[in-house]
Order: sequence, then structure tokens, then C-alpha cells
Amino acid sequence: MNFAPEAEHIIMLRDTLRRFVAAELPREKVQQWDREHHSPPEVFRKLADLGVCGLTVPEEYGGQGRDLMAAVAVVDELSRRGMVLSGPYLHSAFYGGLNITAHGTDTQKREWLPRIARGEMFFSYGLSEPDADLAAIKTRARLSDDGTAVIVNGTKRWCTFSERADYLIMLVNSDPQGERYKNMTLVLVPPDAPGVTLEPIDHMNIRYTLSNDVIMEDVTVPVENILGGPERWNQGWGMLMGDVLDIEKLEITTVAYGIACAAVDEAWQYSQERRQFGKPICAHQAVRHQLVDAKTKLQACRHMLYHATWLAHTGQPCSVETSMAKLFICDTTLEIVLTCQQVMGAYGLAEGYDMERHVRDIVGMPIIGGSSNIQKNNIANRLRLPSK
Repeated sequence: MNFAPEAEHIIMLRDTLRRFVAAELPREKVQQWDREHHSPPEVFRKLADLGVCGLTVPEEYGGQGRDLMAAVAVVDELSRRGMVLSGPYLHSAFYGGLNITAHGTDTQKREWLPRIARGEMFFSYGLSEPDADLAAIKTRARLSDDGTAVIVNGTKRWCTFSERADYLIMLVNSDPQGERYKNMTLVLVPPDAPGVTLEPIDHMNIRYTLSNDVIMEDVTVPVENILGGPERWNQGWGMLMGDVLDIEKLEITTVAYGIACAAVDEAWQYSQERRQFGKPICAHQAVRHQLVDAKTKLQACRHMLYHATWLAHTGQPCSVETSMAKLFICDTTLEIVLTCQQVMGAYGLAEGYDMERHVRDIVGMPIIGGSSNIQKNNIANRLRLPSK
């Protein structure tokens, strides 16, 4: 990748989004929505009207064509004002657009991709469980006797945005006696289907929504709700671990980068306005060094993020690079934001400033979307480092 300026259409897109954020996401409102665990649908509707949800949808289905560089730029810009809109955007353009484009049947694509491109559909993942790793999930699914339906039983945890999703993308064990990794299926379950119960989980960060436990008791959906159709029964693991997963690692990584950008901007400005000992605090060497370190680390994060995105955008193998980006950026942005909070002192944890939200949001980034330790294992395995 040569380090040329961004493509003109992305520069124009960023400019449009910055004007949109300034007009539609005033800081006071975002702070209120954060307290309420709320993302206003009417504001997302205005965002969708800009056409950005179509950046992961092919043109033949009403989208702009797959443009990951542009889609990641959208997440970047929106996340600088928190996850109030970048969160729902991920549930539409990424969870929906990328998964249905990559794995959907012709019917699923025809029915859903145009709606996703218009920002009218949301998807939520149902992967994690209370006491099982992904390879040993306990949620069970079986076909009905006549083969026309799928019956699901089990509990999923951390199903973010599930109360507003049209479908939950559930990873289920579809053959309890089958070979490990070859006994899983991705099933699309509506959250309002009979037998589904949502139990909210309160949490201190990413408060554009509540996460939920999703409890399923004999939930029955048509066999057409298998992602990819009945022929993809027991192929869910390979679908989940493919190219879409590489891009998923970039999603939360971009959010972390956007939050860190906002934190640096706020601390940078504050340091010039706050005076101590007769001069702005940015004139004191200790604070100057903190701010410069934060800026330098932020630049390194940007290079890693957009290099990995470019590899995914151009269809090159990038599993190692996306894991490295997730590992380095989420760990480093945590350092950056905490440094910025220190620059602001007590005000960095006070209402009226955005820094306290940045701190709450960033602490989870090395955990969600594949923890830092998981990424280290992925990198070691992908680079064939012996484990014995």
C-alpha cells in the first residue's frame, strides 16, 4: 500500500459526515442518549438517507458496491461522537450487508439486501454463551420431522442491539454427535419469535443499546432461515471464520480508533484552555509529553487500521493483519484515552465533558470482538508458531 491521500470520494464522504455529526449529534443530546441507553431511530434514518448503508451491498441490490475503505471511514467519523450511530450502523451495513452478501441465498439477497442498503434492517450476533466457548456451544438446533423448520433451544449472551434487530444471527450446535467445527449452523431468528425471551444486561459502556441474554425455548423458524439455505447445514463455523470475521475484527477496532481520536482532540483543546501556575497546562513539559505521546500512538493506530482495511478491501489474505490491528489498536487506544483523562484531571471524569464516556467506552475494546489474548493466539497460530 502506498501512502497516498485518501480517494476523493472518501474525503468528500468524511466532510459530509462531519457536517452531519455537527448538525444531528449535538454533544448535550449524545450525553443524554448515553444515559438512557438510547440511539434515536429518526437520526439513524437521516444517516441512512445519505446512502452510507449501501457501502457493503452490491449495486445490483441497490447498494453502492462493496467499498470497505469508505465503510470503515463512516465508522471512524461516527465513532468520534461515541457509538450512538456507529453502533447501529455496524448492525446494518456490516452485520447485515456483509453476511448476507457473502453467505445469503439468492432469495435472502433479493429480499434483504435492498432493505439493508436503505438502512431499514438490523442484525445482531448470537454467538457467546454464559459458560461455553464458541467451539463448544450448547445451544441446540434440529430439523423438524418433515424438514421444513428448524427448532432451537438454548441461551445466548451479549446479544447487543437484539431488541431492535430484525434477525439474530445464531450460531447453533446442529449435530451434537458430529465432528468438532463441523457440527454448527448459522440460523436467523427473529427476536419476537414465539419462545424467544430477551433479558437485558446493564453495562457501563457502549450504551447506544442494552445487550441481552437471549433465551430460546422450542423456537421454530422456517428452514429458509438457515443462513445460506438448507445446504449450509453444519457449515456455520467455516462461514463464521471466513472473510467476514476478518472484517468484523476491523469494526470494533475502528470504533476504538474513533473514540481515541475524540479523546485526543478534547484533551488537546482542554490543555490550551486550562491554566495552572500562570500558563496553559500544555506549556508544562509533563503535559506536553503526554499529549505528544498520545498523538504519536494515534498515528501508529491509524496506519495499522487502514493498512489492514486496504488488504480486506482489495481481497488479499489479511487474517494476521486484522488480528494484529485489533490487538495493537484496542490495547493502545486504551492507553491513549487514559492518558488524555489524566491531562484533564478530575474534569476527565465529570459530566459535561465527553472524556468520561470515552473512558467508559474504551475499557471494553480489548475485550469485545475477540479479546487481546484471543488475537495473540490467532496470530501465533496463523504464523505457525509451534505450541508444543
